[in-house]
Amino acid sequence: MLIPLRLSAQTDEQLMQRAARGNDRAFEELYNRHARRLQGFFARRLGDDADLAADFMHDTFLRLYAARETYHEGRSFRAWLYTIAYNLWKSHQRRSPSPTLSPMGEAIDESCNIELELDSNIFHDALREVLRNLSDPYAMLFSLHYEEELTIPQIAQITGLPEGTVKSRLHKTMNIIKQNLKQYENR
Repeated sequence: MLIPLRLSAQTDEQLMQRAARGNDRAFEELYNRHARRLQGFFARRLGDDADLAADFMHDTFLRLYAARETYHEGRSFRAWLYTIAYNLWKSHQRRSPSPTLSPMGEAIDESCNIELELDSNIFHDALREVLRNLSDPYAMLFSLHYEEELTIPQIAQITGLPEGTVKSRLHKTMNIIKQNLKQYENR
């Protein structure tokens, strides 16, 4: 007699297969694993609006739950989850042409006299500003690859772009970032 693995020991794909067959505890485990990170993904894309990010995260999981029976064995769960998230974000962008942006990140503590820490804070603020000013397609690809750690093939699947286009746009994104942060080289 085979003893099934505890839910926490199963892969996302195994859990999604169980959820597709009606196991709500498996779906709950997936939610627990991915909700916080997905909400962070939306927060970065939606100008740090925590309430809106939470709404988008919940909506993504509601759509995932509604479509759970269509899950195909062998499909990457994370790619499917982020495809749904990406499509929600894209629809939102079409409806609201000017996304809400949050004010600059944390202020630099002026009482701090440590030059190295000050340089680091200035650099990170400048990087956040460059990322905030990237056009949406480039910012989204940057976020999916460097923040959510998805692979080029997964991003291509999520966005519907050819892998070569994803690579090209990521390369262009990195060049834009390097160009805008050139003043911080060799510091």
